[in-house]
Amino acid sequence: MKKLPNILTITRIALAVLLLFFLLHSNLVLPAWVHVSWVNYFACLIFCLASLTDFFDGYIARNYGVESIFGEVFDPLADKMLILSAFIGLLILERANAWAVFIILSREFFITGLRVVVASSGRSVAAGYLGKYKTGFQIAAIAFLLADFFPGGEVLLWIATFMTFYSGVDYSVRYYRSMK
Repeated sequence: MKKLPNILTITRIALAVLLLFFLLHSNLVLPAWVHVSWVNYFACLIFCLASLTDFFDGYIARNYGVESIFGEVFDPLADKMLILSAFIGLLILERANAWAVFIILSREFFITGLRVVVASSGRSVAAGYLGKYKTGFQIAAIAFLLADFFPGGEVLLWIATFMTFYSGVDYSVRYYRSMK
């Protein structure tokens, strides 16, 4: 049980790579007779499984007291790799708005950098509930855009974009207050 959260984090990284490979090269691994909708559903399944590892690695680490420095560092990086691979694939497939993706990824990298600054100062600014909502909206938007069967995927993407930006502002304000 002690290493399970780290194994799940590594699995998420591997699934992020698999997702991007599959989105870009599904024609190499699937027979030509497979309809594109099945490619979409399989990509969505890979993404959803990877997203579940994010939930379970944190849940297990916290509730069973098996948190580690590896997990603290690589869990958020694995999350970013998964989101990045999905968005790169969606951009190439022209299913996601480039501005929304830019805003989301910029916020993610900015907050990751801010967390490094916070950690180096010996302080801690815990992720808030807005971060959880942001993640939920991002996962939902990406899943719907990958599956490509619901016309509201673009709407979900913009809701996720707003939540992502808003939670980034919230985290930045809490960081600023903690430095005073």
